[in-house]
Amino acid sequence: MDIWINPQTGGYEISNGAPVRDPADGLANAVYMRLMTHLGSFWANPTLGSRLHELAREKDLARIELLARQYAAQALQPILDDGRATAIEIATERPHNGRLLLAIQITAASGRQLTFQHPVQVI
Repeated sequence: MDIWINPQTGGYEISNGAPVRDPADGLANAVYMRLMTHLGSFWANPTLGSRLHELAREKDLARIELLARQYAAQALQPILDDGRATAIEIATERPHNGRLLLAIQITAASGRQLTFQHPVQVI
């Protein structure tokens, strides 16, 4: 059983003293960990993580959308490689408020469609 990591708080979700199970059968945690961890910073697996944190120093320009999609796709590729998902689509939205929003659509191996949103800080 995967205990769900709430993306809003970054902590495990507990309800009535019991852990809450990942609503996406482990994919929610996998997506969160791969996007939030800085690439190369996890001692047990230096290939886990993304380069999205590098965009925090970038201006809110059109090219940032392309970089964010590329960095997210690279980080999520292992989910496709290990067979937990059959497709991943990444879209971006720039509300020009210092954030870039990633909308990630994943088709799980079971055929279930899952949608995740991930904000990326930009200047």
